[in-house]
Amino acid sequence: MDSWSCRHTALKCPPWPFGHSPQGEPPLCCGRLIFTVPLSCLVLQLFLDDAKVKNFITCFKDKQFLTFFFKQLQLNRSGRYQDAFPYLSPCGREHNFVRCDDRPIVFTHLLQGQAGEELLSYCGGGDRLVVSFEPEKLVMFPENGRVYHPAPQKAGGVGLVKSALAFELSPCFEYGQGAGRPPTHFCWQGKHHSLTNELVQLIRSNSST
Repeated sequence: MDSWSCRHTALKCPPWPFGHSPQGEPPLCCGRLIFTVPLSCLVLQLFLDDAKVKNFITCFKDKQFLTFFFKQLQLNRSGRYQDAFPYLSPCGREHNFVRCDDRPIVFTHLLQGQAGEELLSYCGGGDRLVVSFEPEKLVMFPENGRVYHPAPQKAGGVGLVKSALAFELSPCFEYGQGAGRPPTHFCWQGKHHSLTNELVQLIRSNSST
């Protein structure tokens, strides 16, 4: 089996990595098992699930492929392997099953749109993978100190902000409830935004599943 190319037409059934297929599951044809890994520095890297070595050399870096893969990314509601692989990225007849350490959507940098609007780019797609930057909806999650931002709804609605970008944004947070408490405001380009923290419950509910 050509391990990744979605353009490859000779589709084959992949081996199930945990021995036999789960009880009651028919053999899955035209599927791949994928693993996204936000590392300790919170940089998204994409690997085949059974890759023995996972590092920058072995991860997928092709911009066109990453753009297609993450545009297709959605919650796994296929009825197959949902506990082991909470997300999937369809590619024609194939289902690429995805799991990750935290969130599969990782925001990497800020961009400016053609009309001057601010955008957050994610998952290595440059200006092809963006959402509108909503500073009032940033969340510094109290359980792990990571920063999150709304992501496409079909991919779970929450994305992780890359550590380097979170570090750049960190001076803009204000702590109205004192040190040791989550931030209450975010000052951005002369505007004082009250943080809604509306993603907190969603993050907690997703983390418990």
